[in-house]
Amino acid sequence: MESGAVFAGRHPNLPTHHHHHYLLPGPLRSAIQILPPAFTEKRLFSPQPLQLQKQSHFSSFSKFNNNNVNSLQVASPSSNITVELADVDWDNLGFGFRPTDYMYMMKCSQGESFMKGELQRFGNIELSPSSGVLNYGQGLFEGLKAYRKHDGKILLFRPEENALRLKMGAERMCMPCPAVEQFMEAVKATVLANERWIPPTGKGSLYIRPLLMGSGAVLGLAPAPEYTFLIYVSPVGNYFKEGLAPIHLIVETEMHRATPGGTGAVKTIGNYAGVLKAQSAAKAKGFSDVLYLDSTYKKYLEEVSSCNVFVVKGNVILTPAIKGTILPGITRKSIIDVARSLGFEVEERLVAVDELLDADEVFCTGTAVVVSPVGSITYFDKRVSYESDGVGRVSQQLYSALTSLQMGLTEDKMGWITQL
Repeated sequence: MESGAVFAGRHPNLPTHHHHHYLLPGPLRSAIQILPPAFTEKRLFSPQPLQLQKQSHFSSFSKFNNNNVNSLQVASPSSNITVELADVDWDNLGFGFRPTDYMYMMKCSQGESFMKGELQRFGNIELSPSSGVLNYGQGLFEGLKAYRKHDGKILLFRPEENALRLKMGAERMCMPCPAVEQFMEAVKATVLANERWIPPTGKGSLYIRPLLMGSGAVLGLAPAPEYTFLIYVSPVGNYFKEGLAPIHLIVETEMHRATPGGTGAVKTIGNYAGVLKAQSAAKAKGFSDVLYLDSTYKKYLEEVSSCNVFVVKGNVILTPAIKGTILPGITRKSIIDVARSLGFEVEERLVAVDELLDADEVFCTGTAVVVSPVGSITYFDKRVSYESDGVGRVSQQLYSALTSLQMGLTEDKMGWITQL
């Protein structure tokens, strides 16, 4: 965990120097002026916006104080300059939050459209105690990653899918939403502004967290009058340090993650705190996580706390159909397409818990883990262990195929990669 100083605005790794310009590629081909943070007596950190201006010259991050960067250098995809990476022990980078240099922010009022956003120094934000997100949970989030190739190019994996899912969720939660084009440009700008935090090839990725929230003050239950779209990023290591590591699940029979007609199919913030009680109880018993069943019949698989689930039997891969209570995971969708391209038969339908217990192997999918093999399932007093210590042939094959594509190691025949 990070120290409290981080959240108070003290950033030991944040470079401070003169104004800095660098060029964004493609539709973002405007220079960004990066202003140093201002400090006041009341707040240790006051974000200053980055003015979007036309500039004819630019410089690299290497002009910052090099006390905060290490000796590793990579070519920048946005120019012919060399970018010095942040001072991070990349070989021991865990999967946790680490403050970076910049975040992106855009606001709009209820009934209007998002128009203009800006990059700011990373730091705390101000919210009214009566904001919609704090009082009524009117908020959504997304998660995606940026990878660095050996040649220095930066890759995004299916960011337009995140934009579309956010748009779907915003409609359900009565919120305005950035257009897909706005989402894409904001993600690209934020990634490039934090380029020095993207891990070297094979050391991890830059985790990108877009947020959409009702930031305006509202006392009675109603849509907030103002909304904020925010993106921050953090470098993360590979989820499994030493190859795929199996997890051990317990089937939850009393509590439920979602109900028909609810918000289980959208990535709203309220979906996640609700699973903590069952998850904490499971971990206290030595399990990795909880597998939820449907709330109506209590016998059909839904999903793990924050992952979709797949069941393998021979050459057939089963996964619960998206019917309004299950999050349509982007990794889930990608794994289905990859599996079919490799000759597997994939069925999206109701999957009974008995089929789970009779499976050859089981795995979960999500942005953080990509593919997580399941070593065992416990249902009431019955424990079923899977072959190969849980790391089955299919999960290994699908994990390798998808991660190789995400990192640019194999040809992108799917058209899923956005290169910066």
